[in-house]
Amino acid sequence: MTAIEAPEETPTAMSNRQILQAMSGLMAGMFVAILASTVVANALPRIIADLGASQSSYTWVVTAELLAMTATVPLWGKLSDLFNKKLLLQLSLCMFVAGSLLAGFSQGVGLLIFSRVVQGAGAGGLTALAQVVMAAVIPPRRLGKYSGIFGAVFAVGTVAGPLIGGVLVDTSWLGWRWCFFIGVPFALAAILLLQRTLQLPTARREVKIDFLGAFLIIAGVCSLLIWTTLAGNQFDWASWQTAALTGAGVVLLVAAVLVEMRVPEPIIPLTIFRNRTITLTTVASLLVGVAMFGGTVFLSQYFQISLGKSPTVAGLMSLPMILGLLVSSTVAGQIISATGKWKRYLVAGAVIMTVGLGLLSTIGADTGFGTLSLYMAILGIGIGMLMQNLVLAAQNDVPAAQLGSATSVLSFFRSMGGTIGTSVLGAVLANRVSAEMAKSLGESGQAQSGGSGSGAVPDLSKLPAAMREIVEHAYGVATADLFLVAAPFALLALITVVFIKEKPLKTTNGMQRLAEEEAETAPPAPVG
Repeated sequence: MTAIEAPEETPTAMSNRQILQAMSGLMAGMFVAILASTVVANALPRIIADLGASQSSYTWVVTAELLAMTATVPLWGKLSDLFNKKLLLQLSLCMFVAGSLLAGFSQGVGLLIFSRVVQGAGAGGLTALAQVVMAAVIPPRRLGKYSGIFGAVFAVGTVAGPLIGGVLVDTSWLGWRWCFFIGVPFALAAILLLQRTLQLPTARREVKIDFLGAFLIIAGVCSLLIWTTLAGNQFDWASWQTAALTGAGVVLLVAAVLVEMRVPEPIIPLTIFRNRTITLTTVASLLVGVAMFGGTVFLSQYFQISLGKSPTVAGLMSLPMILGLLVSSTVAGQIISATGKWKRYLVAGAVIMTVGLGLLSTIGADTGFGTLSLYMAILGIGIGMLMQNLVLAAQNDVPAAQLGSATSVLSFFRSMGGTIGTSVLGAVLANRVSAEMAKSLGESGQAQSGGSGSGAVPDLSKLPAAMREIVEHAYGVATADLFLVAAPFALLALITVVFIKEKPLKTTNGMQRLAEEEAETAPPAPVG
């Protein structure tokens, strides 16, 4: 049995000033997590060359962090329901600092990949815990307007990461190692800010952590993520490696479900899926992950190859989508906090996201930046209205004792959807590019060259003008097809959110709700 003692003091509502002070550390931590994922994008070719590593190592430097982050999110979420949330946040930041320092001082690719695992585990904690802590200190009715700040941090980190990475790599007296060192001061500042500004009552709990369930979940998820990441690149989709990885993943996850059904404190309480809102928001988060990450991650490649832009310009060209996300997230959050109505923004966001993906499916190598900006802004507006408010709907309709588990489940499935979408659509892109180039080359009577047959990304500067035009056209057509494939997933997300029942937003925060729940379940005091 789990022994739970009441919090040391009765939690009270926080003022707007106290909430903003507490969120300062959260936002610094979230910025660090986003920066870790984006800052190395433009630096990886230089890193791999300096360390004398192979192309497969290039893949694992990216994949290791993503695997660790996605797989550990449910564990962090469960721990937040059992232990001090502030301490867990600071622990995840310490792990991130340790991973960053190891990465920056790495002299070989083996240590670099290990350090990315440590970084990813820390980033998983930040991803899961930041929104859990927000729900603990902010009532759902007031939470909407603060979600816009999350959108701002997400936008700044997403845009600034690749730009900062490019500048650091190109600066001779800094170099690629500073892509990892640069996050350390932000992480240390976040630890200090959290210590000073975040005050959460401590609920002492004597629990037996389900280590077997955690291991089975992480191992099963990693098997499936490794498969979706490497299939189509390192081995064929139809191969013995696919059979082995998918078979192992399914067996491990089935075993995890059996374990989770029998332990008193499961990592993912399966009972939360009896809640209709949790089930529907989880499905919607998975679909949004596929549509959003799978559809947008290849935009930078489209800008550079099909439109012939530099990496820095390509990063700046994504600003319309990020600004659309920022504005819609902020405005919708303010209106939700003022009116208490939220479902209309979920539905509108899913509609707009579907329209944006549909419009982007019409682009090509000759599409003007003005048209592209409009289409990207529409997509960003839809994502901003939908993504964060799915979390709000779930947090509003779950017992406070399960806030961490419910929030981490949504983050986990969104990341899973993004990983699967990126991998599958990447294979679609490669096949579509090859087919389109073969068609164009056959029509023009030229011999195929430039590495297209091997699936390598061509260097346009080394291609003759005629061949460069064929490559640009092929990537334009293929990228448009990706958005066409992603659009049905957004449509399915729309159908899912339509069935979510709108419930009034609660006016008490997670700490207050937890105290009320514990008071209701506590045995009556003895008389006399």
